[in-house]
Amino acid sequence: MVGGNESSITNFILVGLFSEFQHSIVPNSMIIFFYILAFLWNMLLIVLISGDSHFHMLMYILRSQLSVIDLMLTSTIIPKMSYNFFTGERTISWIGCGTQSFFYLLMGMSECLILTLIAYDRYVVVCNPLCYPSIMSSRFCLHLIAVCWIGGSISSFIHTVYPMHFPICGSREILHFFCEVPVLIKLSCEDSSVYQLVVVVTSIVLLAVPFIFITASYTLIFLTVLRMAPVKGRKKVLVTCSSHLIVVSLFSGPNIFIYMTFTSSHSPEQD
Repeated sequence: MVGGNESSITNFILVGLFSEFQHSIVPNSMIIFFYILAFLWNMLLIVLISGDSHFHMLMYILRSQLSVIDLMLTSTIIPKMSYNFFTGERTISWIGCGTQSFFYLLMGMSECLILTLIAYDRYVVVCNPLCYPSIMSSRFCLHLIAVCWIGGSISSFIHTVYPMHFPICGSREILHFFCEVPVLIKLSCEDSSVYQLVVVVTSIVLLAVPFIFITASYTLIFLTVLRMAPVKGRKKVLVTCSSHLIVVSLFSGPNIFIYMTFTSSHSPEQD
């Protein structure tokens, strides 16, 4: 990072969450409380699923993958954010920023692919139950899960290394509570329009296409369920699928807004 107005960056400054609140200790304390609850709950699920042979089915294995992602994603962000708030320190090192960005992207991309795999699993269970054992074999499913993690790792590595090498000019202040690609791009004094287009294309592949696939899967599921005779079985399937659809909507909605539109089109407050 050498140039006329460029600064040699060793640290970034994280503004933090609720920085303008007069009593910001209350929302920050609530975040830590819910983080601890989520941590303990996901740990319990992972232990139960891995320790009981009755849960060694694809549906529960995929659920355990979501718990691992939830654990790692929140642990990538919340501890550092809480430490900075309670100590008054707002800095994060260049390596720390890159590490945080990598794991955030890795968990996010892997979760998107895992959610798609869950939708496909539910589709086969409901629409082709007799063919389920042959289609969703254990070996095939483990390969799919590995592809989800490998694909997420490669993509997140590329989208961490490349923006971290953009030259930074002027302020090192990040208007966010963790390091993320869109905010890092905004610190650069180099034209990043081409890279922003790459981010949009990647988002279409990893967000829009899976979202369309999930929506199509659940449309077929709901059409099949409506033709079911037993009301009890119909209700059980609808409850399970509806909860997954809510998770997909909460996950995909904000991510599509942030990553599928150019970063210059929305403010740091919106992000």
